[in-house]
Amino acid sequence: MPQALPPPLAAGQPLTALAPMQDVTDLAFMRVIAHYGAPDYFFTEFFRVHAQSRPERHILRSIDENDTGRPVFAQLIGEDIPHMVRTAEALARHPIAGIDVNLGCPAPKIYKKNVGGGLLRDPPRIGAILAALRAAVPGLLTVKMRIGFEDASNLGRILDLVNENRIDLLTVHGRTVREMYRSEVHYDRIAQAARGARCPVLANGNVTSAGRARRIVEETGAAGVMIGRHAIRNPWIFRQCRDLYLGKPQAPVMLTEVREYVDRLYRETRDPGIPERAHVNKMKKYLNFVGQGVDAQGSFLHDMRRAEDEAGLFAVCDRHLAGREGAEFSPEPYPGVIARPNCETPAEDADGCSLETVTA
Repeated sequence: MPQALPPPLAAGQPLTALAPMQDVTDLAFMRVIAHYGAPDYFFTEFFRVHAQSRPERHILRSIDENDTGRPVFAQLIGEDIPHMVRTAEALARHPIAGIDVNLGCPAPKIYKKNVGGGLLRDPPRIGAILAALRAAVPGLLTVKMRIGFEDASNLGRILDLVNENRIDLLTVHGRTVREMYRSEVHYDRIAQAARGARCPVLANGNVTSAGRARRIVEETGAAGVMIGRHAIRNPWIFRQCRDLYLGKPQAPVMLTEVREYVDRLYRETRDPGIPERAHVNKMKKYLNFVGQGVDAQGSFLHDMRRAEDEAGLFAVCDRHLAGREGAEFSPEPYPGVIARPNCETPAEDADGCSLETVTA
């Protein structure tokens, strides 16, 4: 029998999902997002699949210990069909909502292995992977993809494969692999996918606010949106999307609330086995995005990037956030305030790729 997607939090509204971000969307981060307003669906960091792979324990925690109240899909990245099937069958023994296939990662170290976005050059291989997984996965099977590798010439064929293999949900990031995050998002191609796919389609790419999410859904005909970097910046964004569609007033987020978010994020993501300096550097990954909504001059980002320890980091937060009583957090990123991670451990973005490649 065909499987139905888990019901959304608000019936009749566009769907929302938190994008799978490597080294970001772990259990701790999901819990933080859920505190401020969970999306309809979570997706794990990708499980790397190859001959020697086993599902990574730290990613399994985000499934087995998920207490957010929302379903979580397990994302796979790979191209070895027997091992993709083996991994999907192993994950099916855990409380997952379904299996998601990564066809979107644009990092050269990924696509050169012909996985992630690299597979978009090879529709027959995509077809074989999806057919094998469809036969092996009794529940939901979903796909996250870009519109193509060099261009969108294969998009129509891949949409046919999505339909032939009865994919249950398709997320489309509206850029090619080669465009990384530098170009404008091609929402016309997401609209093409929404028209051509027989399953619901989520629009992904520059979903910066609730207002923009509504415009993207209206423009593309998508069933909803998947949000990555801008949920790091603004964890209230999923609640704001629901409120907007319900006609509720959009209460501004104050910088004092952002200060509380930073504190919660620091505490929830802290690993006792990690040195303080390493955790401060990890926080800088997140704060590079948060800072896009703090001040138009980028002063918070400038000062935050120079913090060397916990006390220094929170002194910056107190000065720029807690110390600005009555100041509002911008619902959209300030123009020209760019997230340029400078921390020692790179984070990775919605397609599973380094945030160090993200320039806007």
